[in-house]
Amino acid sequence: MPRLSREEAWQRFVAARVARLATVTPEAQPHLVPVVFAVVDGRIYSAVDDKPKATTQLRRLSNIRANPQVSLLADHYDDDWSQLWWVRVDGRARVLEGGAEADSARVALASRYEQYAGRPPAGPMVAVSVNEVRGWQSL
Repeated sequence: MPRLSREEAWQRFVAARVARLATVTPEAQPHLVPVVFAVVDGRIYSAVDDKPKATTQLRRLSNIRANPQVSLLADHYDDDWSQLWWVRVDGRARVLEGGAEADSARVALASRYEQYAGRPPAGPMVAVSVNEVRGWQSL
């Protein structure tokens, strides 16, 4: 299995447009959601945005507050399996309700995704400090 170097894996992750955020519920059940994200100074940020939701206090946020260990997965699928790759980032997450760090993350998200350009996400932010980066690519 061809592993990607940490540097190549990180570059692919940063360039990815979407990732899946994995948290664990208090009942030790996995919880997985797709997220858009931005990287600022090596930290990964995602937001609770204005897309329709029942509440802005989402399960991922309560999971992080109870257990801050998370994983994010970005991958590329192609019917030509020689083009497959994935990158998993493991880290420690925090929920930001406001402040300068959250404001900086909102600016980064707005510059990365045109959908946020006119209306940056106003909800809580998730900040992930990276502990481990692992990646794989097909032959």
